[in-house]
Amino acid sequence: MYATKNGLQEEQRLKIITDSIRVIPHFPKPGIMFQDITTLLLDHKAFKLTVDVFVDRYRNMNISAVAGVEARGFMFGPPIALAIGAKFIPLRKPRKLPGEVISEAYVLEYGADCLEMHVGAVHPGERVLVIDDIVATGGTLSAAIRLLERVGAEVVECACVVGIPELKGTGKLNGKPLYVLVEPRQ
Repeated sequence: MYATKNGLQEEQRLKIITDSIRVIPHFPKPGIMFQDITTLLLDHKAFKLTVDVFVDRYRNMNISAVAGVEARGFMFGPPIALAIGAKFIPLRKPRKLPGEVISEAYVLEYGADCLEMHVGAVHPGERVLVIDDIVATGGTLSAAIRLLERVGAEVVECACVVGIPELKGTGKLNGKPLYVLVEPRQ
């Protein structure tokens, strides 16, 4: 579900967010129009508005943990978690977390990867929000959901700043709701 299709009345916030995202053609390979959110992070107003929109949505949903997908989910997850009174769980690439981890492999639109999480980071029954910067094919979010559900967490929703609807990433989310702020720029 896109924020604008959910009745978000403050479309000016979404316009500022959209306008702050740079598009890099043919990155990381030919044919991909990469949605670069680093320019959003450089604009303190756009960055704050992005976090505020998510906080407005999740403030009263009894979320106990925000799981951020490496690396760009780390930028949005901690401020959202702090604002809603939840803990932050980093979902990292292989061999980045010390100690005991569990892992989940997945396929991207341009390769394959794996996510890892500390054993004991989340407990059965905890209500978790998964956050990342973009959803394309849904492979990364699907792996995050499987990883969290394997330890008994309840994934309440997945959230992304940008969604690419033509890649139909929501089909891999096993019925979990997806909340997306903006569509990709061209």
